[in-house]
Amino acid sequence: MTRSTMIFIGLLGILLTNCGEQKQPPKNQTENPLSLELKRLDDAIQQKPQDASLYFKRGKIRSNMKQDSLALVDFQKAVQLDSTKAEYFSAIGDILFEHKDISGSVAWIQKAVTLNPDDEVAHLKMAKLFLYTEDYPKAFAEINTVLRGNVYNPEAYFLKGMCYKSMKDTNKAISSFQTAVQTDPRFIDAHLQLAIIYESRKDPLALKYYENAYKADSSTVEPLYGQIMFWQNQNKFEEAKKVCKRIIEIDRNYPKSYYNLGWMLLQEDSVEKAKRHFEMAIQVKPDYPEAYFNRGLCSEILGDNTAAEADYKQALSFNPEIQPVKEALQRIQQKTKK
Repeated sequence: MTRSTMIFIGLLGILLTNCGEQKQPPKNQTENPLSLELKRLDDAIQQKPQDASLYFKRGKIRSNMKQDSLALVDFQKAVQLDSTKAEYFSAIGDILFEHKDISGSVAWIQKAVTLNPDDEVAHLKMAKLFLYTEDYPKAFAEINTVLRGNVYNPEAYFLKGMCYKSMKDTNKAISSFQTAVQTDPRFIDAHLQLAIIYESRKDPLALKYYENAYKADSSTVEPLYGQIMFWQNQNKFEEAKKVCKRIIEIDRNYPKSYYNLGWMLLQEDSVEKAKRHFEMAIQVKPDYPEAYFNRGLCSEILGDNTAAEADYKQALSFNPEIQPVKEALQRIQQKTKK
């Protein structure tokens, strides 16, 4: 029995175990578009049970809904009904890769490439697999196959950059990532990789690439958080605070902006101000263990050991593995015993 078959059986077992535990949502609950599409495909499959494309479409929906075991069943059925479609094999390979079955994933994606040698997506999936296993020559071979057919494929340049980065050839990595963003200025991951590299060099160019990533998708302020850390790691707190305040103006519900403001104020001994910012972070994200920990530190510094102990315990309830919090709780409990 192959490992991919074992993974499939295991996922199917999870599916069968959970079937009896699923509860029906209230009838008056508004259904999301994916659920409605899923119902439509269920009905279509009942009408045309031999249509492989319907199983594939349903598998894609289930995959988007994080129902991998169900998606795998559908993709397997699609392959069983029609073994000529490369995308069906590729979809199975994707799920196996997500579940760390690398050898099984390679076999399915190789089948996809065999069926369609010009499939750029399948070749780049193979490249990702070889990058994961650190087989860089094979990864480059797949990438170059794509580039020979399409010199404007940005993901190919991005993956080439990731190979070079993993090989510690930073200059070639930069060149490849830059080519990726020149080919597609909205390629966020390439902008972020460039930002990370330049940040490691303490080069202000990192700020530009974090900004570019944000402009490429302004629905999230997460790339701007990189600018905070760029300045904060160099102890340039005033510059970092400016970015924190900018983020708050854009998105008042982004907890890390309040947290980092609190952390910097704590380093500057503005303990009461720091505590207020940790409280704001907790209001936005009630399960933020680091914010509880630092609010606890502020309370401990201010002499309120009871509040500090409560916050340390709360932090550990969300993440029991944070060693500094364990140490802080032991410290405060020893104080209260005296």
